[in-house]
Amino acid sequence: MRVTLGGIMRFSSFEVASGDQGPEVRVWGDADVLVVSAPLPGVLRARLFPEARANTLGFPRLSAKRSFALRPDLPMGAPLTATEEGSEVLIVGDGLSLRLDRVTGAWRVLTGSGESQRVLIQAHSWSGEAPTQRPALDAERFNLRRTRLNLDAPDGAMYLGFGERVGPLDKRGMHLTFWNTDCFPHHTETDPLYVSVPFTTVVQSGQAHGVFVDEPWRMEVDVARAHPNEVRWASSGPELDVYVLAGPRPADVLRRYADLTGYAPMPPLWALGAAQSRWGYRTADDLRAVIQGYRDRNLPLDSVYVDIDHMDAYKVWTVSCANFPDLSAFVKEAGAQGVKLVPIVDPGVKVEAGYDVYEEAARGDHLVRTARGDVLVGEVWPDPAVFPDFTRPEVVTWWAGRHKFFADAGIQGQWNDMNEPACFSLRQPRETEGKTLPYDARHGTRTHLEVHNAYANGMSEASRLGYAKFSPNIRPWVLTRAGYAGIQRHATVWTGDNTATWSHLALSLPMIQGLGLSGIPFAAADVGGFAGDTTGELLARWYQAAVGYAFLRNHAALGTADQEPWRFGEAVTDVIRAALELRYRLLPHLYTLAHAATRTALPVLRPLALHWPADEDAAREDTQYLLGEGLLVAPVLRAGHRRRLVYLPAGRWAAVFNLSQFGPVHAGGQHVVADAPLDTLPLYLRAGTALPVTEAAPHTTSACWARLTWLIHAAPDGFVGQLYEDTGDGHAGGRLTRLVGERQGERLTIRREADGSAGTFEQRETLHVLGLGPVREVQGAASFATESGVLRLTLPAHWQTVTLTLEPGEDGADAGVDANPTA
Repeated sequence: MRVTLGGIMRFSSFEVASGDQGPEVRVWGDADVLVVSAPLPGVLRARLFPEARANTLGFPRLSAKRSFALRPDLPMGAPLTATEEGSEVLIVGDGLSLRLDRVTGAWRVLTGSGESQRVLIQAHSWSGEAPTQRPALDAERFNLRRTRLNLDAPDGAMYLGFGERVGPLDKRGMHLTFWNTDCFPHHTETDPLYVSVPFTTVVQSGQAHGVFVDEPWRMEVDVARAHPNEVRWASSGPELDVYVLAGPRPADVLRRYADLTGYAPMPPLWALGAAQSRWGYRTADDLRAVIQGYRDRNLPLDSVYVDIDHMDAYKVWTVSCANFPDLSAFVKEAGAQGVKLVPIVDPGVKVEAGYDVYEEAARGDHLVRTARGDVLVGEVWPDPAVFPDFTRPEVVTWWAGRHKFFADAGIQGQWNDMNEPACFSLRQPRETEGKTLPYDARHGTRTHLEVHNAYANGMSEASRLGYAKFSPNIRPWVLTRAGYAGIQRHATVWTGDNTATWSHLALSLPMIQGLGLSGIPFAAADVGGFAGDTTGELLARWYQAAVGYAFLRNHAALGTADQEPWRFGEAVTDVIRAALELRYRLLPHLYTLAHAATRTALPVLRPLALHWPADEDAAREDTQYLLGEGLLVAPVLRAGHRRRLVYLPAGRWAAVFNLSQFGPVHAGGQHVVADAPLDTLPLYLRAGTALPVTEAAPHTTSACWARLTWLIHAAPDGFVGQLYEDTGDGHAGGRLTRLVGERQGERLTIRREADGSAGTFEQRETLHVLGLGPVREVQGAASFATESGVLRLTLPAHWQTVTLTLEPGEDGADAGVDANPTA
């Protein structure tokens, strides 16, 4: 039976009450309940529970809800007021207000007041279905949708985010499913994928707000596809827990989302370096050969990943003694060459008498059960296999304790795979949706249908807890394939099993950008493609595109052609070496962006929409990206292409291809053509930006950069840049340096302002400044010279201020600016 609100008075009563998370306003009628609270400034929460009288105890009070997404230390919410205004109830929180029509059930959330008041969302209907006996699973005939919410979709509004998705950045016109799914391989039209984040940033006329529906249940959203003027949410659960987040900028929405669900932790520096992986590296000797291959060819490398082959008969938390006779010794040996070992961890536990992990799990009742109450038995890589129930805190604690095995071996990171969870078959046959557990599997008192999407969160939380307990002095590196909202607190995400095709190279950029707009600032795709055979040109272009990935891992599947960087001849190896060296030169900037992400939630790799939402060309551009706000990366994404069209948003942009080829300055707001032979990555530096770079190196050491160059594009009024430095690991404090250039008339003053400490070390800095006219005098620099329009300043140690006197009447910032679009 379907019950739709509207037509009769549904809400006759309301009260301001005290809830589990602070003050709340409860509004109810004969059957339905709406509970409103203000958990944070600029955030309003609306719990919608249709048919609550029939489906809850204690009506109209709703029971406390455990969220897998919200940060555990969320403060108590702010006070609210509720008043009657005719047929409406007006509820005012901290920065937002909600108006409910008590007759129709429609409600809207507003920001501001008076003439500046603006409607953020308009919910014109919500409804519920009474629970029914359902037939065996089929996506169409198994009618899972129980609770619906319909929101207005204004003309021109863009819908960004929604977790891991294919397609363009703007998801308007798409129907999306939230059900984490093991896809091997996924395709350019695949839905759903591995990561479900029911959070979107809505952009209209340059203004942004967010909508987050905190329901790990299987859920769908029709983003103005079937109904062009509506966004329709449909959950398999009995309620919809909706958070509305104020803007007005997309960056404000991301910050509020992170305030709500948590910020990502700082990664270790080594994890930002180059990584090599393959399903098929079986032995320690295989990895030795890989490391030696990199070192012999002067290719930077910081980590090697080892897949399921390292285990004893696919038993998690074991190692094959034949393949790795002495794991600890190998970790030390690789470490001496600047390389970390990152092993895979799968959740499936082999059923085997005497196997301590299985015995502990069974004895402690840590396993997922069937609807009948038996332990659920399936098949993944181990066969038979059982599944820890990571939705329960005691199981998370138990799994964290297993990390002592890695800690004792000196391992500092891992990648959690198959954690949708993937299950190839079941011993107790049940029809399932994809390769996973059946809907009615039991996680304590909850069904799998309810907690499936959140399964990976608990697994990655356990990983982080385990390293905190057994290796407290390091920053662990935890990578995950699956996740739900809040996963950024525990792990970094990679986009799963992609393919070695040009379409997947191009697809990687909007996928990573979409994850960044979903509150996951650290995300990347497998370089070269996991499934299928790559080519030399594709691999070279992929390495160039990945220069700005949050992490860079070459990864391939068993049975595919080898795709280490040297497998395609010297010419390709040279191009890849140059791309890797460019990556390592950019590490001061990338590390600074990583540090900023832990405080602002802004992703490392950013879509143009994040900073230019009012520019439609910028907002819809997903074949290029930003590193920060001032460095634009425009990789070539098509076979055989040696030039590409680049869109430059507002400002002035200097061509700095490969960070070494300084070309013309272009006015923003236009498309330009970039010449990009195979050895060239088009890069553009915005006027007003100072970019910290260093020298290339075989591997990372410390994030205290002994040799540093600031690449500066001076605007008419100056420039600004930031640099974060620390030891690169551990929890000691760091130093944030601001480089500020202020121009007044013919004088440009450059100041170095540092906050914090990065220890004592000798730092040598140079400044390379574009956009200046002739320089008459320099005070404070050890030496200076101008070459090809670039001023090069060599600075003494511990410098603080440099003053430049420019020739009168000269302004290099305007010289040679291309203001005409090139098509």
